[in-house]
Amino acid sequence: MRILFIEPPKDYWFLMGEHLPPPLALLQLAAYLEAHSPGMEVDILDCRAMGLDWRGLERRLEAEQPDVVAVSGSCTKDAYIVSWTLKLAKEINPEVYTVTGGQHYSALAEEIMWGNPHIDFIVRGEGERTLQELLQSLERDRVPTEVRGLTFRHGSQVVSTPPQPLIDDLNELPMPAYHLVEESMDCYHFEMMAPGRRYAIVEGSRGCGYSCSFCTQSPFWGHRWRGKSPERLAEEFEMLYSDYGVELIWLADDNFPLDERAEKFCREIIDRGLGDDVSWFVQTRADSVVERRRLLPLMKRAGCLWMLIGVESHSPERLRSYGKALKPETSREAIRLLKHHGIFSQATLIIGDREDDHASIEAFRSFVDELDPDLATFFILTPFPGTRLFEEASSKGWIEDWNWEHYDMIHAVMSTRHLSRAEVQEELYRCYRDFYGSLPRRLGGLLSGNPLRRRIHRYLAGRAIRSWLRSLI
Repeated sequence: MRILFIEPPKDYWFLMGEHLPPPLALLQLAAYLEAHSPGMEVDILDCRAMGLDWRGLERRLEAEQPDVVAVSGSCTKDAYIVSWTLKLAKEINPEVYTVTGGQHYSALAEEIMWGNPHIDFIVRGEGERTLQELLQSLERDRVPTEVRGLTFRHGSQVVSTPPQPLIDDLNELPMPAYHLVEESMDCYHFEMMAPGRRYAIVEGSRGCGYSCSFCTQSPFWGHRWRGKSPERLAEEFEMLYSDYGVELIWLADDNFPLDERAEKFCREIIDRGLGDDVSWFVQTRADSVVERRRLLPLMKRAGCLWMLIGVESHSPERLRSYGKALKPETSREAIRLLKHHGIFSQATLIIGDREDDHASIEAFRSFVDELDPDLATFFILTPFPGTRLFEEASSKGWIEDWNWEHYDMIHAVMSTRHLSRAEVQEELYRCYRDFYGSLPRRLGGLLSGNPLRRRIHRYLAGRAIRSWLRSLI
């Protein structure tokens, strides 16, 4: 059996600037199949890295004729692109099996299956075991009713089997199959952070011990946190650097706890001599930064140059309604500590709550101006399928835009009690204009003593100038 994993043609998410990450979910699934089903022929086609448009993808599918085409459907904004890819595969070869999974498709599996005859199987939740068992069942020409974590059509019915048990020990997972995209390694980059350096992603853990109402991660991973050991994490970093020349890594945990495990990991990185060669960045909580501030110098020595903090709001009431066990003053202290230790600070911030009006968002902007992170990323509250927010918003009729392409956290899909969607959208633009339009902030960034902050602000200034010049043409 020949299985082809596809990363479809799509644009980069402009809020992150020009960047191209490797398709980590596909690399992990491919590695698991190679390790546990060695008779299968596995390949990855990364259209973005290879510069393939839809016509180019069509030609590759016609030439390769795989038995199975699999595409990951994690991001709601890419839901249609995933569907188009699988439909194209079916049009070229009606006998091909088409498979997808990820957060969006897991949350809406049965609804999607009823309306999309070109999708044969949806792998719900953690994918490694379910996909492997599905392919083994297909090889034996069996109906996969015994495969857990699967939604599919059987006759005139849509069948959803019971959930697949989670993998308890993530150390058992093989190293991601980067050898399948080795020819594309020079293409993976993050221009804003490290121009000219190879870029990769490492998944250090799955899940989160918290349960914010707007977040897809916790429900998708069964409201559990599981982490790889410090030694395994360092081994993955060393593999990427030694075998593939990677010098920038996103440690893509939804929440990287600054605990004993983090300390051991940093010491492993230093002991292996990687601290000066590999830069990395993480997402963590503000209270973790404040409570474990003693770890910050060690993390800096180990190569951590950037931390993303989910600040979200200036309002304690708003944070409580989100289920975010955090105080605004804790976020202030966390940003101060990161700056003090020379670690680049990014804050994610949310507008568009049901109770928002012009005055509350103005107060929010004043808070962010005082907070003064090195990088502020403003989002609009978005009801992603699978979240508590989605359940509430859909049941109460708050959602006004059901176009999944707009579920990117920068398009308003709901109004508030006091603001229309257009007004929420304009407030987002104003958040960006007010924060980055500040002349002292611009000059401070361009002349900063922190080289990363200086580089990013120069990158942002360059983008603004290019956009202005294009508007004159």
